[in-house]
Amino acid sequence: MPYETTEAKIFTCAQSQDLAQQIAKAYGVKLGNVITSTYSDGEFQPSYEESIRGTRIFIVGSTHPGPENLMEMLLMIDAAKRASARHITAVMPYFGWARQDRKDKPRVPIAAKLVAKMLEAAGATRIITMDLHADQIQGFFEKPVDHLFASTIFLPYLKSLNLDNLTIASPDMGGSKRAYAYSKALKSDVVICYKQRAKANVISHMELIGDVTGKNVILVDDMVDTAGTLTKAADLMMERGALSVRAICTHPILSGNAYEKLENSKLEELIVTNSIPLKQESKKLRVLSCADLFAEVMQNVHSNKSISNKFVM
Repeated sequence: MPYETTEAKIFTCAQSQDLAQQIAKAYGVKLGNVITSTYSDGEFQPSYEESIRGTRIFIVGSTHPGPENLMEMLLMIDAAKRASARHITAVMPYFGWARQDRKDKPRVPIAAKLVAKMLEAAGATRIITMDLHADQIQGFFEKPVDHLFASTIFLPYLKSLNLDNLTIASPDMGGSKRAYAYSKALKSDVVICYKQRAKANVISHMELIGDVTGKNVILVDDMVDTAGTLTKAADLMMERGALSVRAICTHPILSGNAYEKLENSKLEELIVTNSIPLKQESKKLRVLSCADLFAEVMQNVHSNKSISNKFVM
């Protein structure tokens, strides 16, 4: 007798509650019921308060550090496996620890691969994520990975600005491929910043490759952490004659004194998604929701339909 497809269920980790509510609303279902018990020493235990036997479940949760966010996702997956869920899809708008995707010096871990193996060991049968720090992280998984691009969200907004003399900029050499993809879609020029770091999150020197005189510049990056690179690049471009500088960054980590740097910079606007909840408000921040994107992809995954139209670049 053929297996009868049941309605999918959506659950959320604690840190992604608001985004998961938006995704569930766009999907057309209510969030599933999960209760998390916490011991006095900080240990926690999630519990599904409804049957998930034989169903496909989606667990929404970004795994930005600290480590409790990743641990919660792992426990949710393990609990679902032991409750006999048929398919367990980890929906990770932001895949944490992705910057450690290679050995860039001796005796360091490849944390991105370790996280991939832990997710599979816990019982995840599929991963849905967005704008990985490096595309090749998909190769760390033996399970299917749907790698979405926030360009489907950002491009309509950028086009609505109707900016003349538009130039796309990469804040570093590593992001040049992403910048060229945006420039192709927007039919604009490209400039690249070359930076040298004294240590992690500390820039010792930055130079600009290309001309921004009289241009409206859009900096493109996958994440913004301390905002040091973006704000320094924006200030440099304004000094070189740019008319305005905006930035689009998929994942707003914004740690340390990033908000202060943002407010004091010459960036006109920082456009981000809600893949990670913001720590505070800022008049320079514009948040575009990724809920509709994830909801549509999740519906197509559940009904075995193509999602290729979501891979703009």
